[in-house]
Amino acid sequence: MKVIFLQDVKGQGKKGEIKEVSEGYARNFLLPKGVVKIATDGAKKTLDQQVASAQKKKEEEKNEFKALAARLSEMTIVIKAKAGEGGRLFGAITSKQIAEALEAHKITIDKRKIELEDPIRVLGVTKVTVKLYPDVKGTVNVQVVEE
Repeated sequence: MKVIFLQDVKGQGKKGEIKEVSEGYARNFLLPKGVVKIATDGAKKTLDQQVASAQKKKEEEKNEFKALAARLSEMTIVIKAKAGEGGRLFGAITSKQIAEALEAHKITIDKRKIELEDPIRVLGVTKVTVKLYPDVKGTVNVQVVEE
């Protein structure tokens, strides 16, 4: 019996897949739990439309994040910090502080998406990479000035 999986079923199939399963397994276990539906022509068309809609939505989302990446590359974020001799900071600028500074510009980015290998410990401008979406990264200039 051909069925369309509505949810992931371990060892059988993933959501959206059309697979052949034994009739007893489908009728006694999968259908009563509501994790599959029988693969009729109408159900297949509905699935195709849902897949196309999801693909279009992902493409629009990716374009939005590309626009945000372009906007970020033009920005310079200024963060004030206490510094000693030679431009060394007392402490460091972390990804959390960069995320908070972006919040001030009405850009919400999770601090875990900011790729900062080591915290910034010197005055000046540093380029920081921000992972916005799979395959979309932006770069923002972070300028650390003395308080």
